[in-house]
Amino acid sequence: MSECTFSWELFNKAPLVGIIRNVSPEDVKRILPIYREAGLTTVEITMNTPGATDMIRYALENEHYGLNIGAGTVCTKDDLELALDAGAQFIVTPVLNKKVVKSCVKKGIPVFPGAYTPTEIFNAWSLGATMVKIYPATALGPDYIKDLKAPMNQLKLLPTGGVSLENMTAFLKAGANGLGIGGQLFDKKLIRDKNWDALKAHFLQFVQKLT
Repeated sequence: MSECTFSWELFNKAPLVGIIRNVSPEDVKRILPIYREAGLTTVEITMNTPGATDMIRYALENEHYGLNIGAGTVCTKDDLELALDAGAQFIVTPVLNKKVVKSCVKKGIPVFPGAYTPTEIFNAWSLGATMVKIYPATALGPDYIKDLKAPMNQLKLLPTGGVSLENMTAFLKAGANGLGIGGQLFDKKLIRDKNWDALKAHFLQFVQKLT
């Protein structure tokens, strides 16, 4: 487990979880300082990315100042142990696995489990989820967040999947407590072209929408 703990102060400055999936270790090393310089504060590296645990270790050893570093796509207890051994400061799952959530709660690790229906979402919250990742948020959009919050305003929700520059303000106005953004944020073409200045400008657009 990480010596550094998850910082809510950092998260609240920019309530967005950037999802790094299938990016090379070399590119991740270039991206993390740019991400931080742009004003973004929280990033997850998905466990189905080749070399994920090494990247998480690297990030915590070299780039943890000013960043929350977590593990995503944690589906099983085995995934969880690997992620925590690498030092992940928070855990994100695409599905609701009770064992994973309970283990995180017991260890005091923030956990954002994926859920979709009102019952799944409430069950995740009842198990002690720090925030519930509404995944995929694509089809039902911001109105679904608003509908969920009407009877259950105590829920903390993190819509993920289909969140973009165009609709992120609408999700936040609907009551989202944060946003999970992957491919829309980590532009594959800019990364492939090693266009780091353009990637920073791209990140800054998201930061501006958060403020």
